[in-house]
Amino acid sequence: MIASYNKEHVGDVLLVELSTEPAVKTIVDRRGDVAILTEEATSEVKGFNLFNASEKMNLDGVVGNVDITKEFVQSLEKALTEADVQIDLHVDFSPKFVVGHVVEIEKHPNADKLHITKVDVGESEPLQIVCGAPNVAQNQKVVVAKVGAVMPSGMVIKESALRGVDSFGMLCSARELAIPNAPQVKGILVLEDSAQVGTAFKA
Repeated sequence: MIASYNKEHVGDVLLVELSTEPAVKTIVDRRGDVAILTEEATSEVKGFNLFNASEKMNLDGVVGNVDITKEFVQSLEKALTEADVQIDLHVDFSPKFVVGHVVEIEKHPNADKLHITKVDVGESEPLQIVCGAPNVAQNQKVVVAKVGAVMPSGMVIKESALRGVDSFGMLCSARELAIPNAPQVKGILVLEDSAQVGTAFKA
């Protein structure tokens, strides 16, 4: 789930995205302060807009992406209930920016400047991530933005295919992570060997 709020430019409306896949044709169903956005062909709820959002939860000082905490989700569920809307909010509270270990790397068969990496992020299987950074190498500890992560720029990390090869995340540079005084050069951020795989990364 991705939520964003910008009262100055959008109004007192919380925008909630439940799927990273765009809708082909959206049906809007307004119920009280909730506008439900549904994919016409599949009836899948892609997201919803919550109007008068600041009356229902604490959004003081929030501009842009909202931190998805348990307290925030509880407030959201209460607002949906009050509007007589039933939407299951399956929220993954695990960190989306984590320490990864590059366990394999090979050249991309269809692009000279891309590599296919296998990155251990502490899960049952390594993630396959296509990376174009010139400094990526095997055995590095790196910062991984997992699928569903929202970059400081507002970009959402999604499953993708780069030149015909599936990619499930992104290896991040210091600049992409908006780390203060980050070097303005191409290349991923390489962490100390002592960084623990699978732990949350915080700039």
